[in-house]
Amino acid sequence: MLKKKNNKPALLGYWTTRYLITLIVGLIIIGIVSTLWIKNSTIKKRLDIMKIFAAEVADRVVNNEGKISINPHVLLKVIDRREKFLQLGPFSLFVLDEKGKVLFSAPKIPKNELMQKIDFPLEKQGVNEKVIGNYNEGFYIVKSEIKNNDQEMLGWVMILSRERDIIRNPEELKFLGIMLGGLALLGWGVIYLLTRKLSQPIQDVANASKQIVKGNYDIKLDKNVKEKEIYELINSFEQMVERLKKLESLRTELLAGITHELKTPVTSISALIQAVREGVVSGEEAKDFLGICSDETNRLQKMIEDLLDFNSFAVGAIKVQIEKLNLNKLIQEITYQWYIGQDDDSIKIKTWLPETPIFIETDPMRVRQILYNLFNNAKQAFDSKGKIDVILYKNGKEIRVDVKDNGRGIPQEEEDLIFERFYRGKNKTHKIRGLGLGLPFSKMIAKALGGDLVLKKSSAKGTTFTLILY
Repeated sequence: MLKKKNNKPALLGYWTTRYLITLIVGLIIIGIVSTLWIKNSTIKKRLDIMKIFAAEVADRVVNNEGKISINPHVLLKVIDRREKFLQLGPFSLFVLDEKGKVLFSAPKIPKNELMQKIDFPLEKQGVNEKVIGNYNEGFYIVKSEIKNNDQEMLGWVMILSRERDIIRNPEELKFLGIMLGGLALLGWGVIYLLTRKLSQPIQDVANASKQIVKGNYDIKLDKNVKEKEIYELINSFEQMVERLKKLESLRTELLAGITHELKTPVTSISALIQAVREGVVSGEEAKDFLGICSDETNRLQKMIEDLLDFNSFAVGAIKVQIEKLNLNKLIQEITYQWYIGQDDDSIKIKTWLPETPIFIETDPMRVRQILYNLFNNAKQAFDSKGKIDVILYKNGKEIRVDVKDNGRGIPQEEEDLIFERFYRGKNKTHKIRGLGLGLPFSKMIAKALGGDLVLKKSSAKGTTFTLILY
């Protein structure tokens, strides 16, 4: 079977490309808006300059007698100087009398473009009139009235300019292009560097993951990063690696431990039966040997049943039977039944129940399994005499059952591992036989009941487990 190719893009290329596309789209929008703003600004500025120029010409064509008097040679020089100084671009200037007759013209734009389709709007006051000329080309007309000192209307000065000549502003557009191009290069460079800096530790974690898949847990990552999220990612990954190393080591040890635990009773039973069968022992001693064989068989059967129950519960094969019951009464019954089944008078157990009964819908048999396991664990923690307190109470919406003992406690380095399947603490490994499934199994049952089982606290003075129900 052919191996499926991994066509996933790299983080650096993927996000750099998308950031660059986003940047370019943003700069295009900014460029369009800026161009429109420059266009409108240029039109307004050019028309204002043309209005001032038209007013200057209107003053120059009025003589001392208050009549229109035009010296074409002088006026053309003035127009040429203003055109160069003001940089107005090609335009045409007309001086008209009060009846609209053209008295003077300086057509920088060909006459056929102006005169065929353009009517001078003499009846309209104001400036910045826009008209449509030949070939649907737009023209702007700026007017200024010619008046004498008595404010008598003598005529008009009109300046016409193509729209394309007015809006042409190569310097500003060139500057805008350079600015947007520079921003694009700067933005791409910044995005590339930042994405590269961000992707590098993630790539390191990905490479470290590949090493873990190969079974190499000796991973070193650079934690000298300033980003909080990246630091937490690296720190959590290293903690996960350390936990995997411990679990891998623990798995090896537990496999050997479970093999030993199952092999020991089998070896003992085989030796005892062989001694009886070969007549090494007889009479009462043979009965004692057979009694020991029976005990070892029962213990072996119990360990196998624990394994089967745990595996069945892990895959959801065991269901819970929910019923409504008085939890005060159930706790008291479970505590009493466990106590009378003990053959050790050095253990004392006491229940602390609220005055008001607590009713709950749960599986009483599963609650019994959890509490029995907690009681047995507490018993194993006693060196000689011991005391167990069972405390039932409500905490908000939670119903809690604390199982508190005054045993030797759980070492701090083992507290995070006690709910791991097959884990057995150092104090139990050589003293108490078992598979280390009690607490993991109890926690799974608690989860199935909709609650949880947690280690509340532990010290050299004792341990408290809390069963949480709803």
